[in-house]
Amino acid sequence: MKTLIQLFQTAIALGIFNVWLVRAQIPTSYRGGDAKSLKEEFSAYGLPGWSFYAVGTLKLLSAALLIVGLWIPSLAFGAAVVMAGLMIGAVAMHLKVKDPLSRSVPALTILVLSIAIVGFYFSLNS
Repeated sequence: MKTLIQLFQTAIALGIFNVWLVRAQIPTSYRGGDAKSLKEEFSAYGLPGWSFYAVGTLKLLSAALLIVGLWIPSLAFGAAVVMAGLMIGAVAMHLKVKDPLSRSVPALTILVLSIAIVGFYFSLNS
């Protein structure tokens, strides 16, 4: 089970790094509204400009902590909690702009994986 959770941590982190560092300026079929970039997506949701930087910082920091959590497991729990919260927000934004459910699949996938990580580390410490 521990290996599976570590795979989840790695998958989430690599996915977040890919979206925020590699593909932020590239249109994808998962962008909210009619956005062509990640920053435009936040505008499509009606969010203030600063939220792009705040969410990006939290996601990248949480992704980094999930990687570090492979060696220091206590860091993975908090990072996964933050990531789950951010993914709930992402799904809510897709619903807000009435996107088709298919655009929420990446956020829903990361949410489920984050919840699995939280559950695993919670069960170890209870």
